[in-house]
Amino acid sequence: MCKTLHIFNPGHDLALAADIDNFTPPHAARALRASLDYLPALWAKDGDAVLVDDIAHARRAFTRVSQQVAKYRSWHEAEVEFVEESDLLHISIDKIEPWGWDRSLVYSLRRRGVDDGLLPDAAELCRVRDESHRRTAMQLLSRVGISEAFECSSLNEIHNIIYKYNKVVAKAPWSSSGRGIRFLGDTPDEHTTGWLRNTLAQQGSVMVEPLYNKVLDFGMEFCRHHDGTVDYLGLSLFQTVNGAYTGNILATEVVKREILSHYFSLDTLDAFSSAACAYLGNRLTYAGPFGIDMMALEGGRLALAEINLRRTMGHVALAISPLDDDIRRVMHIQAGNICKLSIHTPQRLQ
Repeated sequence: MCKTLHIFNPGHDLALAADIDNFTPPHAARALRASLDYLPALWAKDGDAVLVDDIAHARRAFTRVSQQVAKYRSWHEAEVEFVEESDLLHISIDKIEPWGWDRSLVYSLRRRGVDDGLLPDAAELCRVRDESHRRTAMQLLSRVGISEAFECSSLNEIHNIIYKYNKVVAKAPWSSSGRGIRFLGDTPDEHTTGWLRNTLAQQGSVMVEPLYNKVLDFGMEFCRHHDGTVDYLGLSLFQTVNGAYTGNILATEVVKREILSHYFSLDTLDAFSSAACAYLGNRLTYAGPFGIDMMALEGGRLALAEINLRRTMGHVALAISPLDDDIRRVMHIQAGNICKLSIHTPQRLQ
């Protein structure tokens, strides 16, 4: 039986931006990993291993969440092996599935004795990073035409787009949720101009999009296979505070589609999903789970926010969602020095 090592590395997006071996994520990402490193046990198979910082903490936290899930759906608590970095030399694994592959993670695993045959090589890492650029979302938009995005390589180009649209969003090509984004109107102030210059110098360009009148955030979760086929896995109705992820609605697809039907035509959503599967199946070499973050706009329109070529919190939510249309829950991520995943009954759904 194939044994997979699962790794939760939430600093992945920032590691892609840095593109160095010895990358140290910021405190918030380190705290998230230390607190929630057990998360892959929610979708791992019996016999798999999950890399954690503290085995005792991971076992307690996983059991607590499993007990919460078992209250509203049939649930098998997988018999996984929690392992620490010092154990990597002594366990036998056939495959590694991280939150996302990046140069820093490969360097760290190689230093701890993981066989090169289980790790992507330099060329594959370059392809993953290139395809994770926000340019991929812009290229998909050019096919489906639901919203607009532009790649700018100079301040002058950015100013021209601000002049055209008045209010825009500027995004670093590689960045994580809530970071690497600036809202611009008229003439950017000195601090914002400095950020734009630094991003242009460090990452080569800045992605700029019109600032849309958003009424709802949501996502669509997928998995691309090595043969180019793409599976649509389900919807993710998530919540953010100041652009940072805070939680997900846990409900069946029927319930989530009914919620979204109040904002736009589901035929439009299904057409976009089919187009995304076809285009990204042919465009990408990346194989694995990924998510597309979307926005419902005023007037029943859709806009594409970003494509995340990694596992997402939406995938976590799908793994523990109810199986009964009458049951709804909310998965909440409490941020801080000690992060916590909790599940509770919502007062209302969107």
